[in-house]
Order: sequence, then C-alpha cells, then structure tokens
Amino acid sequence: MTDSNLVYSTDSGRIKQSDNKQAPRSVSKDGVVRISRETKGRKGKGVSIVSGLDLDAKALKSLCTELKKKCGCGGAVKDGTIEVQTDDREKLQSLLQAKNYTVKLAGG
Repeated sequence: MTDSNLVYSTDSGRIKQSDNKQAPRSVSKDGVVRISRETKGRKGKGVSIVSGLDLDAKALKSLCTELKKKCGCGGAVKDGTIEVQTDDREKLQSLLQAKNYTVKLAGG
C-alpha cells in the first residue's frame, strides 16, 4: 500500500481529509482587549480571561507564556482566549498596555 491515509466509505465514497482548520480567534469589534474574572467550573478558583486579541495561535501561545512567567502562575490558550490562573487583573492590564494594547477590565 502506498497511501496509508486512504479511507473509503460505503455511504459516500472516498472521504477527504480536511485542509488547514484554522484555530478560533477572539476578535473584539472595537479593538479593545478585555480581561474578565471567571470562577465557573473551577471549584471556586478564579482565573483571568484575556479576550479580544486578534493574534494567530502561535502568537497567542507565546504571549500566554510571557504573561504566565511575569505573573508566576499557570494558564492556557483555549478557543482563541488566554486563561491565566491569577486574580491580579491589574498586573495583566499593565503588562498588556506595555505592549501597546488598549485594555479594559470587564466584569466585577
């Protein structure tokens, strides 16, 4: 066999592999980056969610890594947003403003 990825279906014939699925992006309509606090589904632990960054997946991951190092905490990139495991939203705001982003604190 020369093509090990070849797949057939009796229903519709040859099934093609999907090409280049783009990762979801979190884009705000007004160009403002928002930092909100969320505790749902985390057993009361608060995380700060950074949304509205119009960056590709690689740039989001590198920005997330930088924010985690500066805050001394964990985090992840999920669905085009950055989740940082800290309640210090003011520190995140100052770090993003230093990178020339317009930042607002959203929520309570």
